[in-house]
Amino acid sequence: MIDSMKHLTIAIILTFFKYGIVSLSDFDQQPPDAISTINNKHYQFHNDYDENSFNEGNENSETVQSALNRGPYFDISASRNVTALVGSTAYLNCRVKNLGNKTLTWIRHRDLHLLTIGKETYTQDQRFQSVHNPHTNDWSLKVLYPQQKDSGVYECQIGSSPPVGYSMVLSVVEPITTILGGPDMYIDVGSTINLTCIVKHLPEPPPGIYWTHNGIEINYDSPRGGVSVITEKGDITQSYLLIQRARPFDSGKYICVPSNANSETINVHVLNGEHPAAIQAASHLQIRSFLLILVSLIIVITVGGNR
Repeated sequence: MIDSMKHLTIAIILTFFKYGIVSLSDFDQQPPDAISTINNKHYQFHNDYDENSFNEGNENSETVQSALNRGPYFDISASRNVTALVGSTAYLNCRVKNLGNKTLTWIRHRDLHLLTIGKETYTQDQRFQSVHNPHTNDWSLKVLYPQQKDSGVYECQIGSSPPVGYSMVLSVVEPITTILGGPDMYIDVGSTINLTCIVKHLPEPPPGIYWTHNGIEINYDSPRGGVSVITEKGDITQSYLLIQRARPFDSGKYICVPSNANSETINVHVLNGEHPAAIQAASHLQIRSFLLILVSLIIVITVGGNR
C-alpha cells in the first residue's frame, strides 16, 4: 500500500513538472518561516532608517555643539560705516555672538587708545561710553558731542586668545548750507526770483527747511501770491524759493533755514531799470571818494602838527 502511495505521489509530481505547474526552483531551500523572514527584513529596513535618522540627529547636534564650541564671533551684517553730525550723539554698533565670559573692548585706531572695557569707560574722555543691549547682544560705542577730529577707525575687540577685532569707520561731518548766486543777486522788476538753497553733509535729510524775508518767515499763502517753495530731499537736499513778478518791495535779505543745519543768507536787489554794473560802479566810486577824503584829512592833520 505504501509503495502504491509513493508511486502515485511520484506520478503526480511528474505530471506537475510536465504541465509547468511547479519548477525545481520551488524546491530550493527556504527558511522555515517565510513570513517571519519578511518581517525580519522589514524590521531591519526600519532599523536602518532609524539609524540614519539618529545619525542625522547626531550630526545636527554636533553642528550645534560645534557652533557653541566656536566661541565668540561678530555679526557682520551691519554696515561698517557710520556718519554722524557734529554735536549729535553717534553710535557705533557691534553685535557679538557667544561672547560668554569674554570681555569686549573698544579701541581707537589712530592712537591705539583703549576707550572702554566691558561697560566701563577706560579713557579720561568721558564722551566715550559703552552701551550693552543683552537682548540683541549689541555692544555700542556711544560718542557724545562728536567733533570732526573724532572721525576715524574704531575697533570692537573680543578679549579672546588671540584677540579678534571688528573695525568700523566713523565720519563726523558738519553740514554745509549754500545759496546759489550769493551773497548778492540782482533781479529785474517783473521777472521771477529763483533762490536755490543746497544742504549737504548730513547723515539724513533735514526734516524741514523754511525761508525768511527781512527776518519774517515767508507765508506762501499770503495775499501777495506767486510765492512757492519746492524741496527735494536726499543725500544732497535742495530747496527752491520761487517769487513771481518781482517788485521792489521783494528786495531784501533772504535766509534759508534747515531744521538740522546752519542757515545761509542772500541779499536780493530788485532793479527798476538800473543795471547791476552801474550800481556796483557807483558803489566803487563812493568808496574811492571816501578814501581820497580820508587820506586828505590825514595829510592836513600831519602837516598842521609839524608846524
